[in-house]
Amino acid sequence: MRRTIDRLQAARREDRGFTLIELLIVIIILGILAAVVVFSVRGISDNGEEAACKTEIRTVETAVEAAYAENGSYPGTVGALVTQGFLRAAPDGTVSSITGATAITATGALNPAPAAC
Repeated sequence: MRRTIDRLQAARREDRGFTLIELLIVIIILGILAAVVVFSVRGISDNGEEAACKTEIRTVETAVEAAYAENGSYPGTVGALVTQGFLRAAPDGTVSSITGATAITATGALNPAPAAC
């Protein structure tokens, strides 16, 4: 009888699972890793939006310089760039002024992000 009890106790010790503390430590580590991933992805998204904005500004600058080269003067508004064919569409946002050698002041998004993004 004692032998059977010893065997059952030995089998019971071998079948032990993880303790609550071990599980909590694993959950905390997974939470930290998830937070790192979320903040990394957010930074990548911000970098992409910034690069797209800079590209749009360069597009408007190029259109302004092309208008100056063709007409001998800078256009007063972005709408003039569109009507003269230097831009396909006016940027989405508020452009407050275009002055001198491509000094452009703008606020807002120049182009909306495509729906696929």
